[in-house]
Amino acid sequence: MRLMGFINSSDYIGLKMELEKYNVVDIADFLETLKQDKMVLVFRLLPKDMSAEVFSYLTSNQQQYLIESITDSEIRYLLNGLFVDDAVDLLEEVPASMVKKILENINDEKRVLINQYLKYKSDSAGSIMTSEFVELGLKNTVKEAIDIIKKTGSNKETVYTCYVKNNERKLVGIVPLRTLMFESDEILVEDVMTTKIISITTNEDQEVVADMIRKYDLLSLPVVDSENRLVGIITVDDAMDVIEEENTEDFEKMAAISPSENEYLRTGVWELARNRIVWLLILMLSATITGSIISYFEDTLAAMIILTTFIPMLTDTGGNAGSQSATLVIRGLALGEIKTGDFLKVLWKEFRVSLICGLILSVVNFLRLVYISKVGIGIAFVVCITIALTVIIAKLVGGVLPIGAKKLGFDPALMASPLITTIVDSIVLVLYFYVASIVLGI
Repeated sequence: MRLMGFINSSDYIGLKMELEKYNVVDIADFLETLKQDKMVLVFRLLPKDMSAEVFSYLTSNQQQYLIESITDSEIRYLLNGLFVDDAVDLLEEVPASMVKKILENINDEKRVLINQYLKYKSDSAGSIMTSEFVELGLKNTVKEAIDIIKKTGSNKETVYTCYVKNNERKLVGIVPLRTLMFESDEILVEDVMTTKIISITTNEDQEVVADMIRKYDLLSLPVVDSENRLVGIITVDDAMDVIEEENTEDFEKMAAISPSENEYLRTGVWELARNRIVWLLILMLSATITGSIISYFEDTLAAMIILTTFIPMLTDTGGNAGSQSATLVIRGLALGEIKTGDFLKVLWKEFRVSLICGLILSVVNFLRLVYISKVGIGIAFVVCITIALTVIIAKLVGGVLPIGAKKLGFDPALMASPLITTIVDSIVLVLYFYVASIVLGI
């Protein structure tokens, strides 16, 4: 990389000039590749108007190291250049011992706002909103509104949407900057604003916030209190962070891993093991049910040992079929495409899908067993009936369990591959041995 060449040659004047040409996100990515001492050195070369933006894109560990390494005056300038929501995120990540140092170097006005935001419940709309937005009055003219944007806009997180409040600080309208740009100067804001407002309350879950911004294609979403007073906004970039965080959490739960906010390579071995061991223990112990079922039907197995060879195929097929349905339903629930009230619709759809899949798998497997593996027709018939029933039951279980979890207030992602596989395995074995007993008379 060109920037690294400046560092290797100790040409810091050239490096400083080159950094000014880069996007702040790319600079943050570059800093992540450097050793900590070099990172601090390069960060200090950044123009002051860029440093706060670059800082907001660094990982929490890098932010913490920088705070520990730079002077109080540098901290003061850096933190006062951060938007409130970014400063709140920083305080939630760093150790308690560093919070005091940070708060001491933030101006009084921002400190009051930060303390207020820290009172909101974690993962709520209030905890991720920002107070840096453009607010207008009903009686402002278009010219006055544009003057307000010019005067205050540089310190706001977004100026594309302006929020109109009445004398009681209640949100009464929204007006895009584009509308203001093409209206006559003397027209009042109340005459050009829209009153069709999409807003959210401070205590709403952040996942709901992200869904609303995605659903309505918003650049920002106003946050109001219980009396409809405007207290902040949530911008689309913060919503994207929430979506990434929630998706990561769902993937971890679906893989039977306790969610962690730390990056993989920055997480210790013991912490990774701790996040995984609980579910591994649960699934291991639950797997003893499968062993108990096999033990209960040991006479059936003893009478026809060949039945044992098909157990892995049956349990794998059941687990895979259930996982397919569960994955689609969990995703549908996360996107709001499926509601808990759609229980019967999902059940009916998965039943029809399972009939088609089960029939095709049974026919293909019957032909394979009889003509390639040279297995008796009776045994092939038992295996194929079991496969058909397995696919039907697995897909119904995979489709229904996530909805049931959502209805009971649990995260549907918990009802994913590992858990469904364990449940389906037990059902499959019982089915298999009962079908074998009836068809083969053993």
